[in-house]
Amino acid sequence: MQQNNGLDKNQLIIFALFSMIIMGAMFYFQNKQQTEQQLKEAQNPTQVTQAAPVTKPAIATNLNDSVKATSIQQVELKNKELTVAISTLGGQLSTVELNEYKAYNKKSDVNDKKLLLFDKNNSSYGFQFKDKSGKTFNTKDLVFAPSQSGNSVTMQANVNGAVIQFIYTLLDKYTVDFNVKTQGLGQLVADSKADFVWDFSARQMEKGRSQEQTHTEFNYTFDNYSSFDYDGRTEMDEPEETLNWLAIKQQFFSMVIEPQQGFKKSHGSQDTIDEGEFVKKFNFNGQVDLAGGEMNQNFKWYFMPLDLPLLKSYDKNFDELLPLGWSFIGTLNRWFFIPMYNLISGWGIAAGWVIFLMTIIVKIILSPVMFKQHKLSAMMKVIRPEIDAVNEKYKKADAMKKQQETMAVYRKAGVNQMAGCLPGLIQVPIFYALFRFFPNMIDLRGKSFWFAKDLTAYDDVIKLPFSIPLLGDHLSIFAIACTVVILIYTVMTAGNIQQPTQEGMPNMKVIMYIFPITFLFFLNTSASGLSWYYFVSNAINILIILVIKYWILDEKKIHAQIQENKIKGPKPEGKFQKRMREMMEKAQEQQKAQQQQGGGKKK
Repeated sequence: MQQNNGLDKNQLIIFALFSMIIMGAMFYFQNKQQTEQQLKEAQNPTQVTQAAPVTKPAIATNLNDSVKATSIQQVELKNKELTVAISTLGGQLSTVELNEYKAYNKKSDVNDKKLLLFDKNNSSYGFQFKDKSGKTFNTKDLVFAPSQSGNSVTMQANVNGAVIQFIYTLLDKYTVDFNVKTQGLGQLVADSKADFVWDFSARQMEKGRSQEQTHTEFNYTFDNYSSFDYDGRTEMDEPEETLNWLAIKQQFFSMVIEPQQGFKKSHGSQDTIDEGEFVKKFNFNGQVDLAGGEMNQNFKWYFMPLDLPLLKSYDKNFDELLPLGWSFIGTLNRWFFIPMYNLISGWGIAAGWVIFLMTIIVKIILSPVMFKQHKLSAMMKVIRPEIDAVNEKYKKADAMKKQQETMAVYRKAGVNQMAGCLPGLIQVPIFYALFRFFPNMIDLRGKSFWFAKDLTAYDDVIKLPFSIPLLGDHLSIFAIACTVVILIYTVMTAGNIQQPTQEGMPNMKVIMYIFPITFLFFLNTSASGLSWYYFVSNAINILIILVIKYWILDEKKIHAQIQENKIKGPKPEGKFQKRMREMMEKAQEQQKAQQQQGGGKKK
């Protein structure tokens, strides 16, 4: 019998077939199990777990490359006034919220949103350096490692052996201390200067977009805080001055960066954004000094409401951020209108009634000159027939001659026509002061009155389905009411206006009727508080005219006084009247001389 020392051919075939069957079965059941597991995971996604991202230390291997991190952290600091977050990307303030104020919400039409000056990457800043090869790197591209202690955070980044530290400390009075320290940077950089670069998009905070855009601008000081300047429309360029601080100011809030040693060779640009979340885009570049290649300098950030007592308390000329007007206009607001508003509002009455009482007080103060103006208006009405007679008599005469005869009638009647200009001149600075007061008084912000939800913005109860050029997509009730009373006042006073007798001269009555209509376009997008003030002011003017006409002045007595003045002869000319007469006579002589020269040339 032959010994079997191995597997024969049939056994090998059977073994191979069996192995293939076993392996096929294994693959089949393994794939089936994986498919079932994937179906379960798809049905229960919450059961899937992922490994947490690992935060790597910030080390830049090349000055020209940005450090990429697997995780960006936000470190939060908070006190009563501010909530700030510092990002490890760039070591910069990424969120700044004013806790005690709210921003305008278009959906609810009131101020009920968080007031965020920095948020959603609308602000980016950092220091830009040049290395010895001429390449640049910016700290806002680095990732910093945070270390927090109380209300202070230290952000640290390593750059080829050099250490950069940003130390933030949240202080009182809307202040964030920003201390910059470096070690070993001098071995890397080739220049003794660094650039501070700040890109910022100003978010809309208020209801009136165009009004807020107007008040959003660069502000800065130099000459040891003594000189102030602003730029609201064009590029700012200060190559020679050292800026003590730079601000991007909005209507009621401002962001200020103050370097310990100032910014040199400063340049900034701004662009208006027509629609969307933001109203303006800013860019600033200012130079700071390095001592021995290192930067060890203190900066301060201020995120402030534009409240005058608060701004003054810093003693850094911050009160100039509040645009109350130049020279006498600003003085009028600072020392009259603001104290008066604060005094009356302290009585606990609504802001609208505070404005009403302010109007009454202003009218009382101006009552002597206003009474003279209205009395003059009544006397002009009495002598109107005599003026018309002069115009008819000298209809074909020289214009200068006619004017001289007209002024002679005024002198004989004892009427000083120029006296009527004084009240108008007095009211010009008052108007401009109030134009600055109402949209910049933060105590009025968000204060409602009747149908106006915010006295620093327009009321838009009447909404239009379309937009009218220069008027907008709404009609302000306060603006309409103010326009109506101005028009009534104009009708009541237009009868005293002398009409032109020369061809080509404009009709003054038509111009005066057009003037109130232009007010509607002006006030429709302005602060409703301003419209309310001028509605009350002109309504009082109408009442004063009626009282003077029917209870104070007697036209018969005025006419008798005029006749008596005629008998006595004209009153002596005042300095102003004499000067006007001399100017007219000189102009008349020049006109005659020109006519004679013209006649000679024709010959």
